Amino acid sequence: MALKSTIYKAQLSVADITHGYYADHALTLARHPSETDERMMVRLAALAFHAHELQTTCNGDGTLAFGKGLSDPDEPDVWLRDFTGATRLWIEVGQPDEVAMTKACRRADQVDVYVFQHSAEVWWKGVQNKLTRLDNLAVWRIPADASQELATLAQRSMQLQATIQEGTLMLGDGARHVDIEPVRWK
Repeated sequence: MALKSTIYKAQLSVADITHGYYADHALTLARHPSETDERMMVRLAALAFHAHELQTTCNGDGTLAFGKGLSDPDEPDVWLRDFTGATRLWIEVGQPDEVAMTKACRRADQVDVYVFQHSAEVWWKGVQNKLTRLDNLAVWRIPADASQELATLAQRSMQLQATIQEGTLMLGDGARHVDIEPVRWK
């Protein structure tokens, strides 16, 4: 019998000072049985980093949501779609291969990849030269210590505050917080 995803609920208040975006998001995260709390929370952090694009890219007329990710290789971990159904942003978390990233770049206006594992540098050395022609791809490295701290925020029901300023995300639940400053590799 196949294991089912575990459902998490998050109330995420985003204050993106850099982009002048302030909004509350009621989110449902389905954590795949093979997914860790760390990876799930990196997905949530990636969504927070890009929440402003609902306004800046889609003029408030779009949907920013979690995709099926691990359950379906043809869907991203997070995506932004405009009112026509066009995929404006495709976000992957982890270490996808160059074939998957190339395919995503053909299907979306912008693709962002967030890597966080200790082995990220080894992965990047293996794919870096193969990705130079993908102009709509951005690759971000989240420090491993920050991603591990993110896992401590994971609860079945979460009330989170995300403040973004000058490239840094401060994500917290009132009792504790994590500062995330991703480094852009591409």
